[in-house]
Amino acid sequence: MRGQEELYSLLEELNISFEYHEHPPLATINDAIIHWKDYNSGRCKNIFFRNHKGDRHYLVILEHLAKLDIHDLEKKLRQGKLTFASDQRLKKYLGLDPGAVSPFGLINDREKNVHLFIDQKLQESDRLAFHPNVNTATVVISRIDFLKFLDYTGNGYEFIKLYD
Repeated sequence: MRGQEELYSLLEELNISFEYHEHPPLATINDAIIHWKDYNSGRCKNIFFRNHKGDRHYLVILEHLAKLDIHDLEKKLRQGKLTFASDQRLKKYLGLDPGAVSPFGLINDREKNVHLFIDQKLQESDRLAFHPNVNTATVVISRIDFLKFLDYTGNGYEFIKLYD
Protein backbone atom coordinates (compact mmCIF):
# COMPACT_ATOMS: atom_id res chain seq x y z
CA MET A 1 0.00 0.00 0.00
CA ARG A 2 1.17 3.46 -0.85
CA GLY A 3 1.33 5.84 2.09
CA GLN A 4 2.29 9.37 2.97
CA GLU A 5 5.62 9.61 1.16
CA GLU A 6 4.22 8.12 -2.05
CA LEU A 7 1.38 10.61 -1.89
CA TYR A 8 3.77 13.57 -1.67
CA SER A 9 5.78 12.22 -4.61
CA LEU A 10 2.60 11.86 -6.66
CA LEU A 11 1.41 15.38 -5.80
CA GLU A 12 4.77 16.76 -6.90
CA GLU A 13 4.64 14.67 -10.10
CA LEU A 14 1.19 16.14 -10.83
CA ASN A 15 2.49 19.68 -10.11
CA ILE A 16 0.10 20.02 -7.20
CA SER A 17 1.36 22.35 -4.52
CA PHE A 18 0.31 21.75 -0.95
CA GLU A 19 0.78 22.98 2.59
CA TYR A 20 1.84 20.39 5.12
CA HIS A 21 0.81 20.69 8.78
CA GLU A 22 2.00 18.18 11.36
CA HIS A 23 0.04 17.59 14.58
CA PRO A 24 -0.70 14.90 17.17
CA PRO A 25 -2.90 11.99 16.01
CA LEU A 26 -6.42 13.24 15.31
CA ALA A 27 -9.10 10.59 15.51
CA THR A 28 -12.18 12.82 15.54
CA ILE A 29 -13.37 16.13 14.13
CA ASN A 30 -13.44 17.56 17.66
CA ASP A 31 -9.73 16.76 18.01
CA ALA A 32 -9.02 18.27 14.60
CA ILE A 33 -10.82 21.57 15.18
CA ILE A 34 -8.18 22.58 17.71
CA HIS A 35 -5.36 22.13 15.20
CA TRP A 36 -7.21 23.38 12.12
CA LYS A 37 -8.10 26.80 13.51
CA ASP A 38 -5.36 28.61 11.57
CA TYR A 39 -5.84 26.85 8.24
CA ASN A 40 -7.25 29.05 5.52
CA SER A 41 -9.28 26.28 3.89
CA GLY A 42 -12.46 24.27 3.86
CA ARG A 43 -12.21 21.53 6.44
CA CYS A 44 -13.56 18.16 5.45
CA LYS A 45 -15.11 15.18 7.14
CA ASN A 46 -14.62 11.91 5.24
CA ILE A 47 -16.85 8.90 5.83
CA PHE A 48 -16.34 5.50 4.21
CA PHE A 49 -19.50 3.48 3.50
CA ARG A 50 -20.47 0.25 1.83
CA ASN A 51 -23.79 -0.84 0.41
CA HIS A 52 -25.86 -3.61 2.01
CA LYS A 53 -24.45 -6.31 -0.27
CA GLY A 54 -20.89 -5.17 0.38
CA ASP A 55 -20.06 -4.96 -3.33
CA ARG A 56 -19.98 -1.15 -3.60
CA HIS A 57 -17.98 1.35 -1.58
CA TYR A 58 -18.42 5.08 -1.19
CA LEU A 59 -16.37 7.88 0.25
CA VAL A 60 -18.59 10.75 1.33
CA ILE A 61 -16.89 14.11 1.82
CA LEU A 62 -18.61 17.01 3.52
CA GLU A 63 -17.88 20.13 5.55
CA HIS A 64 -16.43 19.11 8.90
CA LEU A 65 -19.26 20.46 11.09
CA ALA A 66 -22.11 19.17 8.93
CA LYS A 67 -24.47 16.62 10.44
CA LEU A 68 -25.18 13.72 8.14
CA ASP A 69 -28.42 11.74 8.34
CA ILE A 70 -27.59 8.31 6.91
CA HIS A 71 -31.22 7.55 6.01
CA ASP A 72 -31.45 10.85 4.14
CA LEU A 73 -28.12 10.05 2.46
CA GLU A 74 -29.47 6.66 1.33
CA LYS A 75 -32.42 8.39 -0.33
CA LYS A 76 -30.20 10.97 -2.05
CA LEU A 77 -27.62 8.47 -3.31
CA ARG A 78 -30.16 5.82 -4.35
CA GLN A 79 -27.60 3.10 -3.66
CA GLY A 80 -29.68 1.08 -1.22
CA LYS A 81 -28.99 0.64 2.48
CA LEU A 82 -25.60 2.01 3.58
CA THR A 83 -23.48 1.07 6.55
CA PHE A 84 -20.11 2.22 7.74
CA ALA A 85 -17.42 0.11 6.11
CA SER A 86 -15.29 -1.99 8.44
CA ASP A 87 -11.68 -1.25 9.30
CA GLN A 88 -10.73 -4.23 7.12
CA ARG A 89 -12.54 -2.78 4.11
CA LEU A 90 -10.95 0.62 4.74
CA LYS A 91 -7.53 -1.05 4.65
CA LYS A 92 -8.37 -3.23 1.62
CA TYR A 93 -9.83 -0.51 -0.61
CA LEU A 94 -8.03 2.66 0.49
CA GLY A 95 -4.99 1.34 2.35
CA LEU A 96 -5.91 3.46 5.37
CA ASP A 97 -6.26 3.00 9.10
CA PRO A 98 -9.27 4.30 11.06
CA GLY A 99 -8.91 7.99 11.84
CA ALA A 100 -6.99 8.66 8.61
CA VAL A 101 -9.89 8.42 6.14
CA SER A 102 -9.10 10.66 3.21
CA PRO A 103 -9.60 10.86 -0.55
CA PHE A 104 -5.81 10.61 -0.81
CA GLY A 105 -6.26 6.91 -0.03
CA LEU A 106 -7.57 6.56 -3.58
CA ILE A 107 -3.96 6.11 -4.68
CA ASN A 108 -4.37 2.58 -3.30
CA ASP A 109 -7.64 1.84 -5.10
CA ARG A 110 -6.15 0.51 -8.34
CA GLU A 111 -9.38 -1.23 -9.38
CA LYS A 112 -11.48 1.94 -8.87
CA ASN A 113 -13.87 0.32 -6.41
CA VAL A 114 -14.62 3.49 -4.44
CA HIS A 115 -16.99 6.17 -5.72
CA LEU A 116 -16.96 9.64 -4.14
CA PHE A 117 -19.92 11.78 -3.23
CA ILE A 118 -18.75 15.30 -2.38
CA ASP A 119 -21.03 17.88 -0.86
CA GLN A 120 -21.59 20.71 -3.30
CA LYS A 121 -20.98 23.30 -0.56
CA LEU A 122 -17.27 22.39 -0.74
CA GLN A 123 -17.19 23.91 -4.23
CA GLU A 124 -17.35 27.27 -2.45
CA SER A 125 -13.96 26.65 -0.81
CA ASP A 126 -10.85 27.68 -2.73
CA ARG A 127 -8.74 25.31 -0.63
CA LEU A 128 -9.48 22.02 1.11
CA ALA A 129 -7.79 20.16 3.98
CA PHE A 130 -7.36 16.39 4.22
CA HIS A 131 -5.20 13.88 6.08
CA PRO A 132 -2.34 12.65 3.86
CA ASN A 133 -3.11 8.95 4.53
CA VAL A 134 -2.10 9.33 8.19
CA ASN A 135 -3.87 11.16 11.01
CA THR A 136 -0.73 12.90 12.29
CA ALA A 137 -0.72 15.53 9.54
CA THR A 138 -3.02 17.59 7.37
CA VAL A 139 -2.44 18.69 3.80
CA VAL A 140 -4.11 21.77 2.33
CA ILE A 141 -4.50 21.95 -1.45
CA SER A 142 -6.51 24.11 -3.82
CA ARG A 143 -9.93 22.84 -4.82
CA ILE A 144 -8.78 22.90 -8.46
CA ASP A 145 -5.76 20.74 -7.60
CA PHE A 146 -7.99 18.41 -5.59
CA LEU A 147 -10.10 17.85 -8.71
CA LYS A 148 -6.90 17.32 -10.71
CA PHE A 149 -5.91 14.63 -8.19
CA LEU A 150 -9.34 12.97 -8.46
CA ASP A 151 -9.13 13.00 -12.25
CA TYR A 152 -5.72 11.34 -12.00
CA THR A 153 -7.04 8.53 -9.78
CA GLY A 154 -9.80 7.69 -12.23
CA ASN A 155 -12.34 7.02 -9.48
CA GLY A 156 -15.85 8.23 -10.14
CA TYR A 157 -17.00 11.28 -8.21
CA GLU A 158 -19.86 13.71 -8.16
CA PHE A 159 -20.88 16.81 -6.28
CA ILE A 160 -24.31 16.57 -4.69
CA LYS A 161 -26.31 18.42 -2.06
CA LEU A 162 -25.79 16.32 1.07
CA TYR A 163 -27.57 18.47 3.65
CA ASP A 164 -29.49 21.71 4.03
